[in-house]
Amino acid sequence: MDETAQRILEYLTELEVAAEDIFSDKQQIVDLDLRRNRNREALGALRNHSSNDNVKVCFGNMFIKFPQESTRSMILKDQEQLDEEISDLRKRLKAKVNRLNDLQGKPELRGYNLSPLSSDEIKAINSLLKK
Repeated sequence: MDETAQRILEYLTELEVAAEDIFSDKQQIVDLDLRRNRNREALGALRNHSSNDNVKVCFGNMFIKFPQESTRSMILKDQEQLDEEISDLRKRLKAKVNRLNDLQGKPELRGYNLSPLSSDEIKAINSLLKK
């Protein structure tokens, strides 16, 4: 194989690896979001549960009775952890997409690095608009 063909092959391999990395992160975000939705459903079921008795919680392939409040706190901690993981993956995904675009010779995505306004910023804008 001559040198030009070798460079083309290395370039295409690098592009494929970068794209596959992006797809795996996107799939991981989807999987974590599904877990987060199941947790949200479980919290709703706990909220609708009439008594403060023990509830059955599924761990792997078995059910264990847990106090309702302990179960709620475990699910809420899991929700916080899932939110953090999803947020981190989304931040890294932006950098990976920009790297892929750079490899392809495309310009960086415009508006892709935007972040939402904080509640304090929204309050400040609203107070300015009311004047």
